[in-house]
Amino acid sequence: MVYSPLQAAAKYFQFYIHAANSKGHGTHSPFVFEFITKVMNDFTKYEDYERVEAIRTRMLADNTELLIQDLGAGSAITSSNRRSVSSIAKTTVKPRKFGQLLYRMVKYYQPRTILELGTSLGITTSYLALANPQAKVITIEGASTIAAKARENFAALGLTNVESIIGNFDDILESVLMQNPGIDFVFLDGNHRQEPTERYFRQLLPHVHNDTLLIFDDIHWSKEMDNAWANIVQHEAVTCDIDLFYIGIISFRKEFKEKQRFAIRF
Repeated sequence: MVYSPLQAAAKYFQFYIHAANSKGHGTHSPFVFEFITKVMNDFTKYEDYERVEAIRTRMLADNTELLIQDLGAGSAITSSNRRSVSSIAKTTVKPRKFGQLLYRMVKYYQPRTILELGTSLGITTSYLALANPQAKVITIEGASTIAAKARENFAALGLTNVESIIGNFDDILESVLMQNPGIDFVFLDGNHRQEPTERYFRQLLPHVHNDTLLIFDDIHWSKEMDNAWANIVQHEAVTCDIDLFYIGIISFRKEFKEKQRFAIRF
């Protein structure tokens, strides 16, 4: 079950009082200090931000109804299989704060192969693709009607480095990984249940390398996601994790001789 607003607020309060500030003071890990100071605290107003947010604004005003087959944990807002584009933009698209953080991560670390599980309307995908036009961005969406709307948005932005795939992650993830064996950056935002989230993590492991970054969305969205995140960070391959409450970042860097864990306010 998804946490109620009251439960979510209580969890965030506990996170906030224990998490480190976002200035980097006292952070002894060079990698994490660099992430905080060069990525989190990069306050540049990139032109790409305005381009993507113009698409978001248009989606928020689009009352077209789409027939949707939801293959994930569903929506906390509605159980209907018909949803307007505007409602999807309001409730399932990542807020600009996090879309722009992902943009800065890609811009700074320059991954060449990016995988996104859960395209939605393509807002976050567009941030990923614009941050490194030389990168190959593979995005998978289970709902064909939503994927079609995302493709319209990619075309509107003139994106040529996005490969949009429609299908159930359970059916096609393995074949996508076999065709792209070296994955540099992954954003998992398409199934908010424990068992599939942990299974996708295990499927990704043979395809990661020292500099790969995995980003999990909504890690404290429900008890299931709390459990999934707790199990993932304990895996022996994970050397560093950064908990930003709404998203979690995993690193496999071998220079960490022992596990390093960080909770940072953002």
